[in-house]
Amino acid sequence: MPGPVIAYLKVVEGLNYRIGRFAMYLLYAMMAILLWSSFTKILHFPAIWTLEMAQFTLVAYYMLGAPYSMQLGTNVRMDLLYARFTTRGQAAWDVVTIFFLMFYLGVMLWGAFDSTAYSFSVTERAPSAWRPPLWPIKLVITVSFALMLLQATAHLIRDIAVMRGADLPPPPVTPEAR
Repeated sequence: MPGPVIAYLKVVEGLNYRIGRFAMYLLYAMMAILLWSSFTKILHFPAIWTLEMAQFTLVAYYMLGAPYSMQLGTNVRMDLLYARFTTRGQAAWDVVTIFFLMFYLGVMLWGAFDSTAYSFSVTERAPSAWRPPLWPIKLVITVSFALMLLQATAHLIRDIAVMRGADLPPPPVTPEAR
C-alpha cells in the first residue's frame, strides 16, 4: 500500500484510539455526577443540573466511543453467515456493506452539522430549569460522526488490503490484545 494510505491509517486509528480511551473515563464522570445528585437530594438541596449533565456525559461516552468500538471490532455484527466466510470473504463482504454505513454516516454528519450550526447561531438552550446551551453536546455528536466516517474509511482500506493480500501495520490495539 502507498505511504500516504498507511499514514492515513496511522493518524485516523491513532486518533480514534486516544479519543476512545478518553471516552471510557467519561463513565466515571457520569457516575460522579449522579453520586453528587444523590448526595444533594439527601441533604434536601437538590442540584438542578445533575440529570441533564449526566445525560450529556452519557451521549459523549457513547458517541466518542463508537469509532474505537469499530476499530476493535467489538461492534454488533450479524454472524449468521459472516462467521462461515474465509478471511478474504469477510473482507469482501465488509467492502460491500461499508458503503451503506458510510452513506448513513454521511447523512447523519450532514444533519448533525446543520443542527450544530443552527444551535450555535441562535444560542439554543435546553427547555429545562437549568437551560444549558445545546451547541457543545451537538458539537460532540458532529465530531463523533466525522470520526466514525474516518474510521469506516480506514476499515475499508484494511479490508481492501486483506482482499489483495497486502500487509498493513496493525491498528494501535487489536481485539486479541485487550
